[in-house]
Amino acid sequence: MSAMDTTVASSIRRDETVPVALLLAFAGGYLDAYTWIIHGVMANAQTANLVLLWVYGSIGEWTTALHFVPPIVAFATGIVAAAWLRRAAGGRASPISTLIEILLLVTIGILHNRLPDLAGTLGISFVAAMQTAIFTKVEGLAYSSVMITGNMRQAIEGVFTAVSRGGSSRRAGVFATLCATFGLGAAVGAFATKQIPNLALGIPVIALLLVLLRCESPGDEASP
Repeated sequence: MSAMDTTVASSIRRDETVPVALLLAFAGGYLDAYTWIIHGVMANAQTANLVLLWVYGSIGEWTTALHFVPPIVAFATGIVAAAWLRRAAGGRASPISTLIEILLLVTIGILHNRLPDLAGTLGISFVAAMQTAIFTKVEGLAYSSVMITGNMRQAIEGVFTAVSRGGSSRRAGVFATLCATFGLGAAVGAFATKQIPNLALGIPVIALLLVLLRCESPGDEASP
């Protein structure tokens, strides 16, 4: 890491550090795998839900198509809630939203056998929306913790910049690691959901608890 990289990394907000972004990416991949296996929809990837909605709708299978509407609506509601929280809580929005996510996932996990599939889908999509709307940057760069398309683009562009201009490779490394961690979360989520479905949501809750602890750690500056 160059001296400039070190200076930038040591002065960023606690909720924009690489460890926080990686924990969130792990949780994001995990929850997408969980909702796909349990509910047959994507909690995070509303692009997939929208495409499947119109694919099934275009062939007249509206019962199947409408199955993808609730997570889209829940995701939109979560974005609105996050926007309100940012306005109301300011700098406290990150830890507050993380606490809300934890409480919702714990509730869904406890009531998993009693809640209909729809309720679990709505809650997790709401959680994903709040996460992506509140945690928007890592080390000052825009990223997503609930999907990898933009992160993959950043990683590839970072490699190109480092090779063609001889600059730092930190950007490429951070975003490539985010993509890999998201994939790891999906793999762990798929395994845990199949093996321990009633306890599976405990793992992303642990990841979010670690995020909350890092966001609430003392000091005004964060280390990488």
